[in-house]
Amino acid sequence: MRDEIAVFDNAGIQPFGVNPATPDSHWKYVEKMRFNFPLLSDADRNIARAYQALKEDERGIIRTVYVVSRDGRIVFAQRGAPPPAEVAAAVRGGA
Repeated sequence: MRDEIAVFDNAGIQPFGVNPATPDSHWKYVEKMRFNFPLLSDADRNIARAYQALKEDERGIIRTVYVVSRDGRIVFAQRGAPPPAEVAAAVRGGA
């Protein structure tokens, strides 16, 4: 996302990441990786659980991309790391 933020901006998408690390550890990681989007903490894994992104062991996370529209509808969902242009195209087509 970081390197292709303009693709998201042009599609009207505000990206953010979610991972199970603590907020304190996020600060260092965000600085190190030079993220230009928010990184949210899901230490209790409730977000991952709600979006069916937990591995069977209930600890590991399956990388998953969701786009939620302003009205709360999921307009894109895919496991892995789809190319930003694919995400933007799906959102434009579904908007």
